[in-house]
Amino acid sequence: MCGIIGIVSHQPVNQMLYDGLQLLQHRGQDAAGIVTMDGSMFHMHKNLGMVRDVFRTRDMRNLIGNAGIAHVRYPTAGTASSPAEAQPFYVNSPFGIVLSHNGNLTNTEALQDELFRDDLRHINTSSDSEVLLNVLAHELQRAVEGHSLTPDDVFKAVAGVHRRCRGAYAVVAMIAGFGLLAFRDPHGIRPMVLGRRVDEGGMESIIASESVAIEALGFQLERDVAPGEAILVTSDGRMLSQRCCQVQPFAPCIFEYVYFARPDSIMEGASVYETRLKMGEFLAEKIKRQFGHLRIDVVVPIPDTSRPSALQLAQCLGLPYREGFIKNRYIGRTFIMPGQATRKKSVRQKLNAMPLEFQGKAVLLVDDSIVRGTTSREIIQMARDAGAAAVYFASASPPVRFPNVYGIDMPTRAELLANGRSDEEIAREIGADAVIYQDLRDLIAAVQAVNPTLKRFDASCFDGRYPTADVSEAYLQRLEGQRNGVIPTTPSPPTRQMGLNLAVS
Repeated sequence: MCGIIGIVSHQPVNQMLYDGLQLLQHRGQDAAGIVTMDGSMFHMHKNLGMVRDVFRTRDMRNLIGNAGIAHVRYPTAGTASSPAEAQPFYVNSPFGIVLSHNGNLTNTEALQDELFRDDLRHINTSSDSEVLLNVLAHELQRAVEGHSLTPDDVFKAVAGVHRRCRGAYAVVAMIAGFGLLAFRDPHGIRPMVLGRRVDEGGMESIIASESVAIEALGFQLERDVAPGEAILVTSDGRMLSQRCCQVQPFAPCIFEYVYFARPDSIMEGASVYETRLKMGEFLAEKIKRQFGHLRIDVVVPIPDTSRPSALQLAQCLGLPYREGFIKNRYIGRTFIMPGQATRKKSVRQKLNAMPLEFQGKAVLLVDDSIVRGTTSREIIQMARDAGAAAVYFASASPPVRFPNVYGIDMPTRAELLANGRSDEEIAREIGADAVIYQDLRDLIAAVQAVNPTLKRFDASCFDGRYPTADVSEAYLQRLEGQRNGVIPTTPSPPTRQMGLNLAVS
């Protein structure tokens, strides 16, 4: 899962892109990068680390131009922590293109072979985003066929990308001297929104992963980018759009509403905050129906994502809501940290329990989800150490039983706590007196209660039903082999600092 932004303005965009990345920092903390365009020249800076650490004043001064794209990276399984893997990526042929990508391709290896064997293009990293960039570049080259680049050529190239690429992808790219291009996969799995505003110089456009980056930068949210749609904003500010593939079943990722998106974002016309309130309501109804025998003294959220659900749940059950854990805001999100050891160590550094809220009480802890169980186990033990008489654990989402192959780091079934275990076994594994999961139908109903027009979702990590038709058992086994080191992944080039000015004519 990553965060992407693209802006075309009548003023320098470096500060806007930086501020936008800060607003999307929750979507990725491994690396950050910005590319601006001044005429036909790109200016790039990217490296490993948080946004505030990657960019210094001297870097920002070098990022000149009135158009640009930016990216914060969250690495999925098997990708290396190297500046070479940071985005945006760049190719100089046919026109000079930079690209940032949120999602994950499911046919990366086949595309790598095609690019090398048939398209005569070289891939320098193990990143599927670099593969996607080279597919786009090749399709642009085919579309032009010796004449000057036109918008129709760009849309034709995006159609070629849709024909060749499988999986989830929301993309912002720039073509040197031409403009900003954005497009979304045919199922709309990964989110992307469009905003615009008028200033003294005319119309300005922004495209981002979440609406929070649009509104906070002073733009007005206009709409979501449609599945399979491509939007082209030329260097002079004109905007054109076209659907570049056959209509596919729309299936936005429901885990965005559960965990990844900021609560103040609007996705697919639904307030993320309001959907989380509804999750609390539905979970409260389940507790009334099936767990009415439990004596619960207090409801405590696991900061921060679960707060709206826990608050609404407590209100529906008529129970006190208390902040029992104090969060250290300078520790990153544990779910997206690589490695169990790092994840386990960070929990105690990230949260501190207040004995006043636990001593002698039967506590219902509420979290957004249970994935590996490492964080849940540590938190439950913290509650017991603080004096809790009983600890029940509720999840605002269903059991995560299947790998997510569309850009979330939960790729192997062996790592998923709920895979092959009953609720009672899960409770014993994490040390809870009881575990209460949201039902999938109720999770879907919670989002649909906010926007009834949403008919289906990518809920593959819960139900094992993948919107793209290419995810087979053999594919999942290969992913697990790569994760476990049995099957090698494409090696990355040596680590190097990425602070580049790229002249493209």
